[in-house]
Amino acid sequence: MRVIGGFLKPATVPRLAEADPLPPEDRLVRPMLALDDLYRVHGPRLLRFFARRADRQDASDLVHESFIRFASSEACRDRTIECPEAYLNQIATNLLRDRAKSALQRSLANHVPADEVPLAGTDLVAALEARDRLNRLQNALMRLKPKTRDIFLAHRLDGLSYKQVAERYGLSIKGVEWHMTKAIDHLDRAQRR
Repeated sequence: MRVIGGFLKPATVPRLAEADPLPPEDRLVRPMLALDDLYRVHGPRLLRFFARRADRQDASDLVHESFIRFASSEACRDRTIECPEAYLNQIATNLLRDRAKSALQRSLANHVPADEVPLAGTDLVAALEARDRLNRLQNALMRLKPKTRDIFLAHRLDGLSYKQVAERYGLSIKGVEWHMTKAIDHLDRAQRR
């Protein structure tokens, strides 16, 4: 497909007087016809191209920007473009490259060195509450019967399954479940106080 360079220049049509007849339809000048055809042929392909490489909501804007750049380019005005598809592809690639450069510039402009960021102080109240909670949990664990405490810690801290705990302590799985239930209930009550 060839695009003729001067197709975008407005046609100079002499003004018609009131009594002059209108020219036949085949003689009407439509300077944007070639660009319309290009848009119909290559627009959907460019839309897919941009949808894969940029935000989907920006894809149609990028297609329009590509055709605006194509229509306003000097190459389009001064000479015949032999392969408009390749020219549009290059424009699309350049658009994406320009967007990436501007995004990088915005990112660099918003960058704050780590040395300049004031560090937030520790929350002393939260630290005291956490220490208090940990002390209550530790005291509650110490009040459990030794066998129940050992079974609970073997499962929760050592990561043993109920079956492995049952084998270690010579219990059934139901027995391990009973000890775990007792320990969890006891610790839950201690945390609520």
